[in-house]
Amino acid sequence: MDLLRHKKMAAGRGFLDDQFLIAMPGMKDDRFTRSVIYICAHSDEGAMGLVINQTQQMLFPDLLVQLGIMNEQEAIRLPAQARDFVVRNGGPVDRSRGFVLHSGDYRVESSLAVSDDICLTATVDILRAISSGRGPRHALMALGYSGWGAGQLESEIAENGWLTCPANAELLFDTDIERKYDRILASIGIDLAHLSLAAGHA
Repeated sequence: MDLLRHKKMAAGRGFLDDQFLIAMPGMKDDRFTRSVIYICAHSDEGAMGLVINQTQQMLFPDLLVQLGIMNEQEAIRLPAQARDFVVRNGGPVDRSRGFVLHSGDYRVESSLAVSDDICLTATVDILRAISSGRGPRHALMALGYSGWGAGQLESEIAENGWLTCPANAELLFDTDIERKYDRILASIGIDLAHLSLAAGHA
């Protein structure tokens, strides 16, 4: 993906990198209603992120079998942590492609540092590592991603489609997916009932 390749080569960070993007109540695109997106790459060329609070029906062991990483018998014997690893819906683009956001204690050559302690890896090596208990301390996996062209995300934010705030690793990686939207809003002192649908400040 061009944006990720560009980020790997560039020294600086985009101003929305490592930020939560929180869908406002007036979000026009139903696919993003009540969604929280973690921004992995942002530049003049556009932005790329992963929805972190929508789950897939596919289970992690099923994915490993589908990718040929292990057979069904091996998948049954996975440790509980890998067996219960939730696969999320990262966004509407390229849904057959997997991405793992994870803590910086695990890095391979293809890992992309989003912040000082959060990386993105999109190779099967990390899936093998997670399945064998050698993976990162904290991780979340998503199929598909959310992408914006040049200036598109900035326009949507200006039109009050999104609220942004610095990401918090604890809220990013915890497994309480159902309440993540409300909890992230609460963490920045915002009550959903008080959010304005009109452009301006919340």
